[in-house]
Amino acid sequence: MTTPHRIPRRLRRLTAAAAALTALAAAVTGTATQAAASSKPPAKPPVPSLVWTDCQGGFECANADVPLDYRDPHGRTITLAVIRKTAADPAKRKGTLFMQPGGPGNSGVDFVRNNHADLPAALRDSFDVFGYDVRGVGRSSPLTCFDDARYTRAVTEAKGVPGPDAYEPALRQAAEFDRACADNAGELLPHIGTAYVARDIDLLREALGEEQLTYYGRSFGSYIGTVYAALFPKRVRALALDGAYDPVHYADRPYAYDRPQYLALDGAMSRFLDWCAADQATCGFGDGDPRAAFEKLKADLDADPVPTANGGLANGYTLVYRLMFNINEGKVIWPSFGAALRKAQLRDNTSFLLRPPSPASFDFLGPNVAVECVDRDYPHDPRLLKRNVTANAKAAPLLGPAMAYGPPTYDHQHATACAQWPGGHVSRYDGSYRAKGSAPILVLGTTGDPDTPYQDAVALSRRLDNASLLTFEAEGHTAFGRSACATDAVVGYLVDLDVPASGTTCADETQPPSSTPRTAPPGTTLGELRNGVDERVERIGTVS
Repeated sequence: MTTPHRIPRRLRRLTAAAAALTALAAAVTGTATQAAASSKPPAKPPVPSLVWTDCQGGFECANADVPLDYRDPHGRTITLAVIRKTAADPAKRKGTLFMQPGGPGNSGVDFVRNNHADLPAALRDSFDVFGYDVRGVGRSSPLTCFDDARYTRAVTEAKGVPGPDAYEPALRQAAEFDRACADNAGELLPHIGTAYVARDIDLLREALGEEQLTYYGRSFGSYIGTVYAALFPKRVRALALDGAYDPVHYADRPYAYDRPQYLALDGAMSRFLDWCAADQATCGFGDGDPRAAFEKLKADLDADPVPTANGGLANGYTLVYRLMFNINEGKVIWPSFGAALRKAQLRDNTSFLLRPPSPASFDFLGPNVAVECVDRDYPHDPRLLKRNVTANAKAAPLLGPAMAYGPPTYDHQHATACAQWPGGHVSRYDGSYRAKGSAPILVLGTTGDPDTPYQDAVALSRRLDNASLLTFEAEGHTAFGRSACATDAVVGYLVDLDVPASGTTCADETQPPSSTPRTAPPGTTLGELRNGVDERVERIGTVS
C-alpha cells in the first residue's frame, strides 16, 4: 500500500485559493458569455409565403404565418389574414401601398375592400393596394375579453349621467374585464402590442418583394406607422400619417394623452351645440337652448330607456356612445345630428343615436382596450388613477362623465382597465421615435379633430427627424378623403414623393348642408349620415 505524500497546510490553502479563483473566473466567463449571447439580436424569423386566391371583386386573399413572440422567432406562429388588389395600370405600377385603419380593432382587410373603389385613380393605377388584420383583430387570431352577453349587460347598465358614486363600480367592472381578457385571450395577450405589429409589417413587406414601405395609416394606423419608422427608418419610402398620435404621450405618459382627448371630444360636441343654437331652423333640436336640452335628454333616457327594435334598451349612455363616434364625420353630419337628437327626444327608436352597441361593435371594442393596455405604461397608483379619471370627467361635462365611468370600450374608458392590467407588455414599443435616417414622412392633423387632437400631429412632426406637417382646418377626424386639398397632397406624396412644405394648410371642409342630404356630400357616405357609422367600419369617403 502506498502512503500518500503529506501536503503542507500553507500550500493546501494556496491551492484551494487558486482553485477558487479559477472557478470564479470560469463562472464570470460563463456569465459574460451568456450575457453576450443574450445581447445578440434574435435570429431573423422566416419570411411568410403568400399563396394568393381569388376572394371576389377582383381582390386576392392569403394567409401569412408570423411569430407569436419575436423573442422566439422560430417558435410558435399566428396567422394573419391579408388582402390586395393589384394595380389597375401595370405600366404605372410603383409597388405596394399598405393601408392601415384606425382603432386599434378595425379590420385592415375590410378597410381595403370597402375603400378601394373610392381611392383616387392615381393610387389605384400606381399601387397594389394591400391591407391586413393585425394580430388579435378580425380574422387574425381575434382576441375576446367580455363575451357578447357580458358586454351587452355592461353597456345597458351604463349611464349617460353617472351618479356621484360611479367611480368604484367602474373600477370593479374594469378589473372584471381584465380578468376576462386574461382568461379568454391566454397566451396571445402579451403579444398584441404595436412593436410586434410593426415587425409583422416588415415581414409582410419582404414577403411582397418590396425593398421599402409605402404606407397610409389613419388614426391608430398612424401610430403603427410611427413605430415602424422608429424600428426600420431606412426601409421607409413614404409614410402618410393622418390623424396622428403624440407617441410619447400615448405610450409613456398616458394621462397626459388622455386629458386632451377628453377636451377634444367635448370641444367638438360644444361647437356643434353652438351651431345648433345659432341655426335652429336647420338643426331642429333644443327649442332655443340645445345645451340644456341635451343635458335633460341624457338624464331622461337614463331614467326611462327607449325600447329598441331588437328588444334592447337605449339610454343616455347609448346616446353619448353614438355621438362620440359619429361626430368624427365633421360639419356635414351636423344637420343629421340635430334630426337624430330630435327623434331621441320624441323616443323614436329609429334615431341612429339610439342604437346600442352590438356584437359587431364588441369585436372592435375588446381589442381596442386590450391593445392599448399592452402598449401604454399606466402607473399602478390607485390614487393617481382616481384623480385623473374624476378630473377628466369634470373637465369634459358634455360627454366625459359617461366615458370616464362607463365600461371599458373606447379610448376614454381605458385608464381604469389599463392601470390594473394583468397581462405583460413584452410587445409594446418603448424606444425613441426619431426615425433617424428615414425618408421624409408626411404628418396630417385636423384642427377640430375630436378623436386625435391636432396638437398630437404637431408634436409628432417635431419628434420625427424628417417630417412635414399638413394642417386641415376643419371639424372631424382625419383629412384624407375629406379635403380635396389634403387628398391631392397625400396622393402626390405617395405616388411621386412630392413632399408638401411643412406648414401647408388646407381649408376646404364641406360646410353643413341646409338639411339632412339625400345624396352623400364629399367626404362621407350617405349611410353614415342617415344611420351613423356602421359599427365602426372605417370609410375614407371621396372628394369632388
